[in-house]
Amino acid sequence: MDTPLRRFLEIPYEQLEEVNLQAKAERVAGEDPGEIREARVKRLTDEKGIKAVTVCFTDLEGRLHMLDYDKKFLLKSPDSLTFDGSSIRGFSRQAESDLRLGVDWAALYWLPSDVFGPGKVLVFGDVRDQEGTPYPGDFRSRLKAFGEELRQKGMVAHVASEVEGFLFRGRDAERRYFETGQFEYVSTGGYYHSLPGDALRRFIDTSAEVQRALGFGNEKDHPEVAPSQFEMNYAYTEATVAADQVQLYKLIARQVAAQMDLTASFLPKPVANVNGSGCHTNVSIARNGRNLFHDGKGPYGLSSLAWGFVNRVLATAGETCLVFNSSVNAYRRLDPHFEAPNQIKVSASDRGSMVRIPIGNERTARIEVRSIAPDANPYLVIFVLLKTGLEGPGGDGAKSQRVRLLPGNIYDAVRSFGSSRYLRELLGREVHAKYAELKLASAERCPKALGSRVKRGEIQFHHEVTNQYLWGQF
Repeated sequence: MDTPLRRFLEIPYEQLEEVNLQAKAERVAGEDPGEIREARVKRLTDEKGIKAVTVCFTDLEGRLHMLDYDKKFLLKSPDSLTFDGSSIRGFSRQAESDLRLGVDWAALYWLPSDVFGPGKVLVFGDVRDQEGTPYPGDFRSRLKAFGEELRQKGMVAHVASEVEGFLFRGRDAERRYFETGQFEYVSTGGYYHSLPGDALRRFIDTSAEVQRALGFGNEKDHPEVAPSQFEMNYAYTEATVAADQVQLYKLIARQVAAQMDLTASFLPKPVANVNGSGCHTNVSIARNGRNLFHDGKGPYGLSSLAWGFVNRVLATAGETCLVFNSSVNAYRRLDPHFEAPNQIKVSASDRGSMVRIPIGNERTARIEVRSIAPDANPYLVIFVLLKTGLEGPGGDGAKSQRVRLLPGNIYDAVRSFGSSRYLRELLGREVHAKYAELKLASAERCPKALGSRVKRGEIQFHHEVTNQYLWGQF
């Protein structure tokens, strides 16, 4: 086919930023879902240059799945979208495999054509069971429902995640690690030391441009401490929007890297003897525009609500560690020799602490949970973090002065998670058991002792690495 005959929509980046920021503002403001749906459907109907709608959902472990629907089909049948849940690890059993997808019209993004292809938009979906009710293993739906509970009380949870990753030479470097046994850096410049024209800086610049176009509200971006490591920061927003942005952040990075014949990796510690990657998560709670975590007279400028939040997070740290650090490789990152946040304590300055209190004011006062890995399910992480901090056990009383450590391997983390009555009640018995089963299965395919070398099994059987063909051979 002669490609010039194709006339699919291509929108300049500045227009994309404008339309996506407007959509985000409507979503954060909690505008009527019916009115939002009507407006989105009308716009898609009128825009003849749109050919397909990419509907996204996230499984229990945190993998992002994408299904492309023809625009005309989706607009005619938006409530009849189904998929095979038995093919998704952690979802439905084979005997009851069909699941439904509900389109969250408020979470629609207009995409840059040079990265995602012309004529496409992306929207997040909510997983539903055969009866049309929210599926318990879909933590996006559960996080969104909790956000609505807070909204009914006049409150909103503000979240911002600082997602770190590595850039490696070659496409599919993680998938090919089974054969190569090593990753190759594209830059060895280190913290801030990447020249404007080198591969790492070009990757960061391009990814940041796409984030800006999608309405992230960029703040700063830079190479990180380790060679070929990067971080791109953006503004805080409502909790479900923030979790969506983590998934988009990783999708953007992977797509941009692939177009450069590189690999963006979010393994927590893909290379031994250098700093690992984290997903430091900043949280605050507001009511009617006032930051409830701020108290100028409180310790470090935090209110009693904020300190209760911190105490509950620390009190349950051993139990929730598997949620925040969900892979074998994540425990390699929790190494005290590399600024690892493995100490169950709070500090304003010690970056080895699980929780840090950044410098803040009436608007920016917050807590930063540092012991979260970038490969964790962001919806599950933020749901557990908010529910625990606001409603969990252990918020009152004196804090222990004894320094405790997070589990040093996934086996200990699975045991703590599995024996937690609190998490069994919070997640639901079936989901709790399924998650523990998945994590133990991954652990048992890898050597128990981490040692000083990154093992092939840590990469090969990692839940974010797309190598199902290889999994079937072991």
